[in-house]
Amino acid sequence: MAHFNWSPGIGDPTLVGWTTVILYLCASFSCWKTACKNLAVRTRKSQERRLWQFISFLFLVLGINKQLDLQSALTEAGRMLAYSEGWYDQRQIVQFYFIFLITTLCGVAAIILLIWARNAPLATWLAITGTVLVFAFVLIRAGSFHHIDRFIGAKVFGLRWNWLLEIGGISLVFLASIWRRIQIADLK
Repeated sequence: MAHFNWSPGIGDPTLVGWTTVILYLCASFSCWKTACKNLAVRTRKSQERRLWQFISFLFLVLGINKQLDLQSALTEAGRMLAYSEGWYDQRQIVQFYFIFLITTLCGVAAIILLIWARNAPLATWLAITGTVLVFAFVLIRAGSFHHIDRFIGAKVFGLRWNWLLEIGGISLVFLASIWRRIQIADLK
């Protein structure tokens, strides 16, 4: 019988890990400021303001998750379930379907959000796209599929793919929120 092999602690104590957490928190704060700016000038419907608030909250949670490594607890719970239910040896097919499901759901969510925000400015569209990409990355990473782990651990130009994907997505959202605030300020 397997035992739960996870305990709370600092998930990634490296410079890149802390940089990623700081970026999550900066993006969260920036998105909150964008939501407040949007409210202050009443440039759009409240939908856009709520979207920026949601992204702000999500990135705050993802930043906390990054250092507490909560997705590893989810992965460990899945491993224990596989052991207890007797399908641990077939876990790779389950992981494949999990990743397929997450990818499909995030793709559908992105399409729905972009249709919902069809009249929103490009900056808001970029924030939605970056948010969906980051969230999909975190969920797929939690699935701990070894082929995915190998890919994101590989390097291009000396940088790991997981750094490029996660930090790139966070940066896209952060820059989009700044851009949107500039657009709102220009409307005054």
